[in-house]
Amino acid sequence: MASQEWYMEYQIHKNRPGLLGDVASILGMLAINIITINGVENRRRGLLLETSNHDKIESLRHILLQVEDITLTALRPPKLVDRIAIRHGRYLERSSEDMRTYFFTREELGILVDFMAELFQRKGHQLIGIRGMPRIGKTESIVASSVCANKRWIFLSSTLLKQTMRNQLTRDEFSEERVFIIDGVMSTRRGDEEHQMLLREIMSLNATKVIEHPDVFVQQTEYSLDDFDYIIELKQDASETISLDELEQDF
Repeated sequence: MASQEWYMEYQIHKNRPGLLGDVASILGMLAINIITINGVENRRRGLLLETSNHDKIESLRHILLQVEDITLTALRPPKLVDRIAIRHGRYLERSSEDMRTYFFTREELGILVDFMAELFQRKGHQLIGIRGMPRIGKTESIVASSVCANKRWIFLSSTLLKQTMRNQLTRDEFSEERVFIIDGVMSTRRGDEEHQMLLREIMSLNATKVIEHPDVFVQQTEYSLDDFDYIIELKQDASETISLDELEQDF
C-alpha cells in the first residue's frame, strides 16, 4: 500500500517539559513518520505525518484521546489550508460568509505567494479573482506564484510595466499548463471585439485563469462572482477599504 500523508493538530492545555517528546514517541512506536512539525496559532501544534497503514492512524487517534494535557483537534488527509498553516505557523484568514474568500495584507505577500503557488499546481479549470487597490502587489504576486509553481504565465491584459492588451495568441500559448492573467478593468474598459473573443476562448480553456478586479469584470461580462473558485483580497492593512470608484478613477 502506498504511503499517505496525514495532518495532525492538537491543542496544548499544559505545555509541560517532554510533551512533544511523548507525542513523538507514540508516533515512533506506531512507525508513523513525521514529515513536518510546527507551532500554530493559539497554543496549537501541527504535524504532517506519513504512513501506509490507515489502521495506525485510528490507533493514534484512540491513544491521543487519552492524553490529558492535549486535545486532538485534527487528524485527516491534509487540506491546502493545513499545508499553509504548518509552513507559516498561522491559519489563513477567510470570510465567514463566503468560504472561497481569503484575506491578506501586504505584509503577508510571502504567504499569499505560497498559497497561490499551491493553487497553480492543480490541473484543470480554475478561476481565481484578486481584489485590491492599484500598486498593492497583485500582479507581482501572481507572477511570483507562477514561478514557484513552475508554470509559465501569459498576460492577456495588464498595466504592470506598460499597458498590455492581447488580441491573439500563438498556438503554443494555448496551453492548459499556463497561468492566464487578466486585468478586469483593462479588459472590460479598453478591450475591443478581438480581445473579447480571445478572452471568451481563454475562459473556456481547461486551465488556471487569474482575474484582477473581479468585481469590475463581472459587471461588464456574462460571468458572475459565483463562477470563481477562489477570491483573494489584498490590502495595505486590514483597515483599508477597496473602493471600486477610486479604482476606476485611478485607472
